[in-house]
Amino acid sequence: MKHKLTRLILLTFSVLVLAASCIEDGFTTSPADQPVFSTDTLDLGVVFTDEPTATSRMLVYNPHSKSINISSISLSGEGADNFRVNVDGISAGSFADVEVRSRDSIFVFVEATLPPNASTTPVSVRASLDFTTNGATRSVILSADGQNVHRLRAVTLEADTRLTADIPYQIYDSLVVAPGVTLTVDPGATLCFHDKAMLVVRGTLVAEGTPEKRISMSGDRTGNLVGDISFDIMSRQWTGAFFTETSVNNRLSHVDIKNTVQGVTVYGDGTSDRENPMLRLLNCRLRNSAYTVLESYHAAIRAVGCEFAEGGGGLVYLQGGDGVFNHCTFANYYLYSVLGGPALGFAHISADPETGLDDESGLPYLSADISNSIVYGNGTAFSHGDLTDTSVYLRRCLIKGEGEDDDNFLNILWDEDPLYYTVREDYYFDYRLKPESPAIGAADPALTLPEAASDGYGLPRGAAPELGAYVYVEPSDE
Repeated sequence: MKHKLTRLILLTFSVLVLAASCIEDGFTTSPADQPVFSTDTLDLGVVFTDEPTATSRMLVYNPHSKSINISSISLSGEGADNFRVNVDGISAGSFADVEVRSRDSIFVFVEATLPPNASTTPVSVRASLDFTTNGATRSVILSADGQNVHRLRAVTLEADTRLTADIPYQIYDSLVVAPGVTLTVDPGATLCFHDKAMLVVRGTLVAEGTPEKRISMSGDRTGNLVGDISFDIMSRQWTGAFFTETSVNNRLSHVDIKNTVQGVTVYGDGTSDRENPMLRLLNCRLRNSAYTVLESYHAAIRAVGCEFAEGGGGLVYLQGGDGVFNHCTFANYYLYSVLGGPALGFAHISADPETGLDDESGLPYLSADISNSIVYGNGTAFSHGDLTDTSVYLRRCLIKGEGEDDDNFLNILWDEDPLYYTVREDYYFDYRLKPESPAIGAADPALTLPEAASDGYGLPRGAAPELGAYVYVEPSDE
């Protein structure tokens, strides 16, 4: 019995020694054996100061035949205190003895909160994430640019107010313009709306940018969603802009409104007309909405040189009221769902309760004139293919789909591809025209309204203008 016990103890000891030896032999100790990083610089992009960034990540890979032991992972450099690190699910200020098995990898996650600075432009903050393995230290640069912002939280403007272009505005919950009050937005200003935030105009909005200093109203997410896909093309980041029945004399020029749930919605009472529209849009871009990019209910809208693009529920919906659309591009290549509506939807256009979609409001039926424009993209072009006995007219437009001219469709280019530069599968959206486009020089100059003399890039339309929002420019040889 005693001999058996002795043999058992010796066997157990041998197994433990062998196991320890195997474990010891399982790690490489050569300084030449180092981890491989998925990037040498982790750039968090431009972020708002005093606000946590989205989480960025990198991969640490061991390509060697044995495990490696990273003896230390730590932050260094002037900006080190502004960054936070999580290694393989554990958050800490520093890490010791991190094992990476052979041919395996770990994730490193990085966030930052940058302090306010004295600049109106983004200020770069950098740090180093140092990995020490087998006595050698290699580093990954962490970089972020801090942008100061004005923060507005559930603000109602009770007096005339001007928003300047010095630094962006970040808007939480809502920005409301009270009745009788005018909000003026300077050229080049940027309004960034947080999740579920909205702009509500009960008074007047005057936002008049220039080709060189466009005004931006968008979501407040910065950087990329994944890889090189920017948040710039993502819808549902904020609710949208709403103009109520008390709103008057709104003028938007060279304004980009994007990343919304509902785009721009205008509620009228049937009293605004073509000569005194409730909303004027000049060389604006309304794009990337989960539903429509523009809806109008019994209001007068005048849109010239505008781009209406990427709406999950269709692009423009007009119910009653009056609409003038001159040199506009309606293009739907929405990414994130099956399209739920046409490029142009009409309602309350006649007394017929079914085809005219009479809403029984007793207000005037829709009167609309769409001229020198392009209606082309995925999905259907119109909610109504027959506009007989209505006051909706399309004059000299390029339209997707086959058709014939009649009293409401006049001098139409039917089923011609305008040849945009847009490549949907590459997440590239540019609705200017390629050299072979049939829309080049195809507009009727007699229909070009005076304010359409130049496009959103400041280019003159000339005597033989293009259909749609943009003047054709020959590609450079470079």
